[in-house]
Amino acid sequence: MSVTPFPTGYQPHPQLLENRVILVTGAGQGLGKTASIAFARYGATVILLGRKTRKLESVYDEIQAQGYREPLIFPMDIEKATDEDAKAVAEGIYQQLGRLDGILHNAAHFDNLSPLEIQTSAQFARMFQVNVIAPFALTRACLPLLRQAEDASVIFTSSTCGHQASAFWGAHGISKHAVEHMAKTWSLELEQSPGLRINTVIPGPVQSPQRKKTHPGEMHEQLPGPDSLVPLYLYLMGPNSKEESGKIFSA
Repeated sequence: MSVTPFPTGYQPHPQLLENRVILVTGAGQGLGKTASIAFARYGATVILLGRKTRKLESVYDEIQAQGYREPLIFPMDIEKATDEDAKAVAEGIYQQLGRLDGILHNAAHFDNLSPLEIQTSAQFARMFQVNVIAPFALTRACLPLLRQAEDASVIFTSSTCGHQASAFWGAHGISKHAVEHMAKTWSLELEQSPGLRINTVIPGPVQSPQRKKTHPGEMHEQLPGPDSLVPLYLYLMGPNSKEESGKIFSA
């Protein structure tokens, strides 16, 4: 699948996401935190989903301190999440907010760089649970709400090693390649659902906690900050990307 470069110079409207409800996984740190605050800045009510309540509460406080719409917190360890847990999230969103206009699947798992021959089935299972199965289950559970929205967007997150096979990335790269295939499959199956689009983002080298794990010897402070991805996230989550679906965008 080819990659669509994101054109520079995109200027989002200040009320781009006004009155929208957006779920962000992995919202407690890194790109998830940055995207959550940006979505709130542009008018959205953000649902913060992540494993550590303390980190989610910190993002909640930051959004509140800036005077944006009050977010919701959904603590969840997606490594252990089941179909029933995903349904409970969707039901909770419906009961508390009555709608859902978008999902950013940002949560990811990474162990370490190593050859496939020493990786275990347990590592593969954990990687696929967090990177593939959990986002699949959440998307499926939330589909009824997304279909009711006039303009809904789902964003999956891949990686450079997922888009193109690379030695030693093992289960992580394989799982991210599966994410791209899953997103494309969703987009094809939902072509008859007007207003619902599904795309994938490859963040590239940016400052993030996961980047520190994958590239420990890198000069981290010299990389672009997570804010560099905000225009792309806003574009894909907002109405300007209504005609974009089934695509892979590189930042």
